[in-house]
Amino acid sequence: MLILGAAQVRQALDGAEEEVLSAVRDAYVLHAAGRTVVPHSSFLRFPDDDRNRIIALPAYLGTESPIAGIKWISSFPGNVANGLERASAALILNSMETGHPTALLESSTISARRTAASAALAAAALPGGDTGVALVGCGVINFEVLRFLRVTVPTLETVTLFDLSGERSEAFGRRVEEELGGLKVEIADSLGSALSAHRLVSFATVAGVPHTAAEACAPGTLILHVSLRDLEASTILGAVNVVDDVDHVCRAATSLHLAEQRVGHRDFIDASIGELLGGSVSLERATDRLTIFSPFGLGALDLAVAAVVHQRATDLGLGTDVPDFLLPELP
Repeated sequence: MLILGAAQVRQALDGAEEEVLSAVRDAYVLHAAGRTVVPHSSFLRFPDDDRNRIIALPAYLGTESPIAGIKWISSFPGNVANGLERASAALILNSMETGHPTALLESSTISARRTAASAALAAAALPGGDTGVALVGCGVINFEVLRFLRVTVPTLETVTLFDLSGERSEAFGRRVEEELGGLKVEIADSLGSALSAHRLVSFATVAGVPHTAAEACAPGTLILHVSLRDLEASTILGAVNVVDDVDHVCRAATSLHLAEQRVGHRDFIDASIGELLGGSVSLERATDRLTIFSPFGLGALDLAVAAVVHQRATDLGLGTDVPDFLLPELP
């Protein structure tokens, strides 16, 4: 059993954006081709607590060297006010020959970067000549989204930030200038001004219920609806919709789930990202209305990125090997 902590996972992933994008792209194409097994995520919630949750995402990914495993990820939004990260996660990889666990990885970085890679791939698959992006929510996920957008949308020159906390927006902007560089950073004073600034928008918030119809977005805007619960059902129903998996995204009170409940069908969903990336469906960004990408987040993507981490960590000699992890105790 190889054990990798947070710092080692980050070391393995830093500078590997192209490799991560390729792994996530391949996982999406395999998923569209039916070569994954992705059971519905299991949400562990708690009595008298509608904010905190822990989610289990088991999966199988049928690459040339098939992978199985599970991610166990918590979301405790109150952590942010206490100087802690909102999300924490662990991921176990299992051998497809013996079923034995082969690696235990700290997975919050894996989760953030696979999420960001999926959004960046959607932006590349639905291009609009974008020179700017508005980020709604100045947390870990949108920083990673920006990191990967700079690879898939190299024409970006400006990033406009909006967060309910002005202090968080300012800190985010400074981090962008320090770590990413080469981008003009603007801070919007309202959600509306952020949404009207560019025709590429990423929502990565902790919203539990829809809070905007996105009226300020101009026709032709692509919304990367990463946090899934920001947009009103009417906005979803009036847009071109791309998802990662129809069954997964239409549950757990997402905006698409609420839209389905309103109209009683899923015909408003136009394509999956795997179909677009694999070429089985052709779709362009709409010019007369919004195009919305809503990724529920599939466990197969975590496995794909975990495999990258495992290989790079092995090559770099990172982590702690526990060879007797499965051995019974001696009498």
